[in-house]
Amino acid sequence: MEDTTQVPDQKPEFTSDFEEFETRDAGYEKRQRLARVVESVRFGLTVLALLAGLTILGTSADTLSVYNKTRSGSDFIISLWPAEFDIRPTTALIVCSAIIFLTSTIALVGMKVPTIRNNPFTHSTISFAAPTICLIAALIGTSFFYGVNASNTVNSLKSWSCQWSDISMNVQPHWGQLCKESKTALYLTVMCIPVEVLVLATTAWGTMSVNRPLVITERKGSPAMS
Repeated sequence: MEDTTQVPDQKPEFTSDFEEFETRDAGYEKRQRLARVVESVRFGLTVLALLAGLTILGTSADTLSVYNKTRSGSDFIISLWPAEFDIRPTTALIVCSAIIFLTSTIALVGMKVPTIRNNPFTHSTISFAAPTICLIAALIGTSFFYGVNASNTVNSLKSWSCQWSDISMNVQPHWGQLCKESKTALYLTVMCIPVEVLVLATTAWGTMSVNRPLVITERKGSPAMS
C-alpha cells in the first residue's frame, strides 16, 4: 500500500546580517544617564569640600581664640607660649577654609539653580572656577603649615600644643584638645587637594562628554533566504 502521509512543507528560514545599532534617542538617553551620574559625583565631592572647609574654619578659629585668650593672661606665673611663635599657619587655614566654604557654596548653588544651569557660559565658568579657587586655597594653607612646622626655631600652634599634649590642665589651654584640633584642620586641608582635583576632573569629563557628537552606527546588509 502506498504511503499517503504528507510531509508538511517546511517554511523557508530567513537569516539577517543586519548589524545591531543604537538609535539617536537611545544614545542620547545613555549619555544623559552617565551625565547625571557624573553630576551626582561632583555634587557629593563639592559637599564634602564644603563640610571640610567649615570644619577647618571652626577648629582653626577655636585654636586661635584660645591662644589669644591665654598668651598674656595673669593666671600663670610663666608664659604658656614661647617668644618665637608664628600664628600665620593657623591664620592661613582660617582664611583658606573660609574661601573653600564660600566657593563650594557658590558651586552648589550653580548646580541647583535653574537660571544658572540654563546659562552655559555662567554655569561652565562657576563649574571650573570654583574648584580651581578651592584647590589653590588648599595648597596655600598646606604650604604655610608645613613651611613653618619645618622650622627648628619657630613654633606654631600645632607644634607647640602637640609638644605638651600629654600634660593635663584644668583650665585653658587644653593642650591635647588644641593638638587634635590643629591636626584635624591640617589633615582636612590636605584632603581638600585631591577632592578638588577630582571635582575638576569630573567637571572636565562631563563637559567633554556633553559636547562630543553622538556616533550612530548605520545598518548594513539585507535579509537573505535559506
